[in-house]
Amino acid sequence: MSQAVLQSEKDQRAGLGAAFMAGLKKRAWGLGSVFGGLAAWEIISRFIVGSKLFLAAPSQVVVAMVDLARSGELGKHVYISGLEFVLGYTIACALGILLGMVMARSPSAKQALQPWVSGLYATPTVALAPLFILWFGIGILSKVVVVAVLVIFPVVINTEAGLRTTSQQLIETVRSFGANERQIFLKVSLPSALPFIFAGLKLGIGRGLIGVVVAELFGSRAGLGQLISQSAETFNMPALFAGVAILAGAGIAMTSGFGWLERRLLPWRE
Repeated sequence: MSQAVLQSEKDQRAGLGAAFMAGLKKRAWGLGSVFGGLAAWEIISRFIVGSKLFLAAPSQVVVAMVDLARSGELGKHVYISGLEFVLGYTIACALGILLGMVMARSPSAKQALQPWVSGLYATPTVALAPLFILWFGIGILSKVVVVAVLVIFPVVINTEAGLRTTSQQLIETVRSFGANERQIFLKVSLPSALPFIFAGLKLGIGRGLIGVVVAELFGSRAGLGQLISQSAETFNMPALFAGVAILAGAGIAMTSGFGWLERRLLPWRE
C-alpha cells in the first residue's frame, strides 16, 4: 500500500514537472523576444545614438524610475492616472455591457442606437479631449469622461455581437426542456457571449490608457501624461521613457489578468 502511495506521489511530481517545463517552453519565445529587444535598445542607445537627450537606455530608465519613486513624484503621478483610468474604465464597461445587451435583445433599440455607436466609434474621440477639458475643467472629471468615451464602444460592439452569435440550436434545445427566458440568458446566451465580452474589455484597456495620457497632455496638474509632457519639454528622456514604460507595463499586466480570468471562467475554451 505504501509503495502504491509513493508511486502515486512520484507520478504527481513528474506530472507537475512536465507541466512546468511545457509552460516554460511555451513562454520562452516571448521572454527571449523581450530580453532581446531590451538588449538591442541598450546597445543602440549606448553605442549608436550615444546621447540620452534623444534616446534613453533601459538602465537609465530604471534609474529615473528609482529617483522619481524616492522623491515621491512617481507615486503621485501613478495614483492620479490610475484613479482616472479605473473610474472611466469601470463606468464604460458597465454601461457598455448594458447597452450591448439591450441592443442584442431589442431590434428597435439596435436600430435607434446603432447610428450613434457606429458614428461615435469612428470619430477620433481623442481630438475631442480639449473640448471635454473645456467643459469639465482640468480636474479628474474630464479625464474620466475621455477614458469612458474611448472604452465604451468596443465593449458595446463586442457584447452585442457575442449575444447575437449565440447558437440558435442550443437555445431551442434548452427551451424544449422547459427553460424560461431568464434561464436561457444566464445558462446559454451569456456564457456564449463571454469570450466576445472579454475581447471588448481587453481592447478597452489600451484605448483607456491612451485616453488618460492624451487628456493629461492637454491639461493636468499631475499624472503620467503630465510627467511625459513635462519630461519632453525639458529633454529628460529617461523620465519620459519611465512614464511610457509604466503605462506599457500596466497594459500588459491588466491584459494578462483578464486572460487569466477568462481561462478560469471559460475552461471549455481551452
